[in-house]
Amino acid sequence: MNESCKTCIDKAREVIRIEGEAVLALKDRIDERFEQAVDILFRCTGRVIITGMGKSGIIAQKIASTLTSTGTASLFLHPAEGLHGDLGAVLKNDAVICISKSGNTEEILKLLPVFKRQGVPVITLTGHVDSLLGRRSEVVLDVGVREEACPYDLVPTSSTTAALVMGDALAMALFEKRGLGIEDFAQFHPGGDIGKRLLLRVDDVMRTGADIAMVREDAPLSRTILEITSKRLGGTCVMDPSGKLAGIVTDGDLRRLLETHKDIGGLTARDVMNPDPKTIPTGILAAKALHVIESYRINQLIVVDENGHPAGMVHLHDLLKAGLA
Repeated sequence: MNESCKTCIDKAREVIRIEGEAVLALKDRIDERFEQAVDILFRCTGRVIITGMGKSGIIAQKIASTLTSTGTASLFLHPAEGLHGDLGAVLKNDAVICISKSGNTEEILKLLPVFKRQGVPVITLTGHVDSLLGRRSEVVLDVGVREEACPYDLVPTSSTTAALVMGDALAMALFEKRGLGIEDFAQFHPGGDIGKRLLLRVDDVMRTGADIAMVREDAPLSRTILEITSKRLGGTCVMDPSGKLAGIVTDGDLRRLLETHKDIGGLTARDVMNPDPKTIPTGILAAKALHVIESYRINQLIVVDENGHPAGMVHLHDLLKAGLA
């Protein structure tokens, strides 16, 4: 490794160390003030307005997005735009989060009188709790850092990371306080990979009816092989006389059988089947089905109803085709 590369790597590691230490330092500052902030946001019947200038504004936008995606209606207000008409977006039942490293950002300070007239509670994330903004807020959270990762201690790096993490902490604490679960989270993310993983059920992708590979226990092995081949699921359900699942025969079972038996003419599905197949109940998330398939390194999974009857079969390819990979 040449000297320039070594210097580059060392610098990157130093930046990560500095910012990591800045984040860890926040842990000891989570106290009753944080709890007050969460309570204000929890009781807010309007929206959470988040504002910040420059790099802090970018962090504010991300926090607003995180809050919205976890069930708290939020929007970003640019302080300068707020001074020129956008303050009309702030209503009396809203709450405000201000982000300012110095706590003396002029554009934000000019917004405070309007927030006060509206009776809107203000939460501030700042590196200087005794600043003007800090003193004029209902709750101030300390996100100060010992040093920026910038070599001249100027460019917001550690400070913006600390503010972002504190915002995430607020969002996650609020999400839990609301008692929201994975189903609620899914409703906020109906599209993309998150939506597929949280909304798509195995019932939506499984093979059903005549498409299920299925034979009786006493079915000849030739009939069993034909069923596996024709349904292209890599295996077939084996049913007992009452119609309940008795086992499964897979391609792998057949290959292992041929290694140990020369004469397979008189064998039935019962003789070859695995009597303890992997199954999942109907209604389960398709992502869970994929997890089971990957965990056990199998290609197909039988979906059973509450009475132990096969309701469907799902193949690994069905789940990959649905975009769950």
